[in-house]
Amino acid sequence: MRDVTLGQYYPGESFVHRLDARVKLIATVAYIVMLFFIKTVTVYLGVAALLFIIVLLTGIPVKMVLKSIRAILFLIIFTMLLNLFLTPASAGNEYALDLYFYRANVTDVIFTWWRFIFSFTGIEYALKMAMRLLLLVMGPSLLTLTTTPVTLTDAIESLLKPLKAIRFPVHEFAMIMSIALRLIPTIMEETDKIILAQKARCAEFDSGNLFKKARALLPVLIPLFVSSLRRAEDLADAMDSRCYKGSKGRTKLKQFRLRFADFAGLFAVALVFFAVLCIRYNYFNLEFVNMIV
Repeated sequence: MRDVTLGQYYPGESFVHRLDARVKLIATVAYIVMLFFIKTVTVYLGVAALLFIIVLLTGIPVKMVLKSIRAILFLIIFTMLLNLFLTPASAGNEYALDLYFYRANVTDVIFTWWRFIFSFTGIEYALKMAMRLLLLVMGPSLLTLTTTPVTLTDAIESLLKPLKAIRFPVHEFAMIMSIALRLIPTIMEETDKIILAQKARCAEFDSGNLFKKARALLPVLIPLFVSSLRRAEDLADAMDSRCYKGSKGRTKLKQFRLRFADFAGLFAVALVFFAVLCIRYNYFNLEFVNMIV
C-alpha cells in the first residue's frame, strides 16, 4: 500500500515544480497519447531515457518513482505472458532480427508447445506492452509528485473553463478530482493500518488459494468502506461550516500566468510529439528512420 505514489506530492524547487500546472497537465495528456503512437522498442527506450532525465532534474528520488511500478507488477507480468505465448507468428514465418551488433532474417517461431507459440514476434510485442504500461504509470506520477492538489484543482478548472458556456459544473468537477487524488494516499494508509490490525488478531492474508485470499479481505473492506463514508461525511460538514457554496462568488489567491519557461516546456513537448509522429509515419522518408522502424 505504501508503494502507491499517485496523489502524493514531493516538495522541491526544480524547474518542473515551478512550471505552470496547466502546462504539466497538457504535457501529461500529450505524453499518454504519444505512447500509443510508438510501435518500436527503440523509441520506447528513448522515451524512457528522456523520462529518466526529467526525474533526475526534478530532484525526486528515483526509487520513489519506481515504487509506482510495484503496484502493477502482476499486471505487467500477466500482460507479457499473454503477448509472449498468444501472439501469432509473422505471416512469412520469418523475422528480421535487428540488433545493434547483429542483423539477420531468422525463423520467427522458436518453439511450440500445445497451442502456445513462442516466437520473436511474441517477444517483441511482450516487450512493447510491458514498456508501454511502465511508462504509462511512471509518467503521470510525476504530475502529482510535482504539483500540489490545490494547484492541480485550479489548473483543471482553468483548462475546462470554456465548458461553462454549456453550464458544465467546472469548479465542482475539478474539486471532485482534487479530493479523489488527495484521498488516495489516505485510503492506502488506512488500508495498511486495518491489515496490520487484523494480522494482530491472527488474520491470515497470504495463505490459501485465490478464493481464500479474496475472502480474507472482507474484514478489511468492510471497515475501510465505513471509514471512507465517515471521512466523506466529516469533509462535507467541514466544507459546510466554512460556507462552501461551489464556484459562486469565489476568487483565486494565486492567478495563473504563463512565463517563458512554460512556453519553452510546451514547445519541448510538441517537439518530442512531432518527432515520435515522424518516426511512426516517416514523413520525410529518412533512411535512419527506416532502420529504427
